[in-house]
Amino acid sequence: MKKIIFLIAITLIFTNCKDEAKDNGQLNIVTTTTMITDLVKNIGGDMVNIEGLMGSGVDPHLYKASEGDVNKLVNADIIFYNGLHLEGKLVEVFEKMGSQTKTPIALADALDKNTLIGSEYFASNFDPHVWFDISYFKQFAEKVATILSEKNPENAANFQANKNTYISKLNALQTKINQVIATLPKEKRILVTAHDAFNYFGKAYGFEVVGLQGISTATEAGVQDVQKLATFIIEKQIKAIFVESSVPKRTIEALQAAVKSKGHDVKIGGTLYSDALGNAGTVEGTYIGMFEYNVNTIVNALK
Repeated sequence: MKKIIFLIAITLIFTNCKDEAKDNGQLNIVTTTTMITDLVKNIGGDMVNIEGLMGSGVDPHLYKASEGDVNKLVNADIIFYNGLHLEGKLVEVFEKMGSQTKTPIALADALDKNTLIGSEYFASNFDPHVWFDISYFKQFAEKVATILSEKNPENAANFQANKNTYISKLNALQTKINQVIATLPKEKRILVTAHDAFNYFGKAYGFEVVGLQGISTATEAGVQDVQKLATFIIEKQIKAIFVESSVPKRTIEALQAAVKSKGHDVKIGGTLYSDALGNAGTVEGTYIGMFEYNVNTIVNALK
């Protein structure tokens, strides 16, 4: 990490006079998570050039910047990231860059901290998985549109129009999700996953959410955690538990085995997208498609 920070510091010295836009008029933007990459694409359209650091299935909690990533960061006009220490191992890099010529934009800074879910076990004291509340993601969209408009005022009207269109799609998503979740009895709305990524989802849609690991995947689930949760699953008669695309499934498989050892059975209801979207070019490779897929998977498995 020290080597990367040093490289950033040296490179920035030689890029202070860099133009804010590329010769073709596009802003050069770097994003961290796939959710933010998709968001910026929707608002920026063909007026921006976007390079996302993380791909499908990548765990942002454990992600380490490569030298190639550093080159992208120092050549960017704008850097958008989630914040709230989601990108834990990138924080030092961003802090160093903020002390130089550019300040990466933490989209979560746009949110009212008084409304966030606290966590005594996480460095920021807040659960960083805010994109699972669509109302927060709308605020992300507003922030992105504002920053893009400030950096490229000639296209401000287009950025704002794209943002309005995207928020309309998010409103439609909310309506559809509410309709699907309404088909699941309230007593069955218990979501057991690999780690605590779905607390905002649970708060927004009335689910009790239990993660085998903590909010950060850097924490490991112990034997006692597995046994305690196995007992909970049996007591609540939960039909299904879920693996996550960005977290190894061995912990959930161990939980399933623990339930079975107690004379009961629970199925793995499917794979949910938590800290990353699906593969690029697929429906699940978009934020809206991911959200709809997750809800359908959860509801169908728990009925």
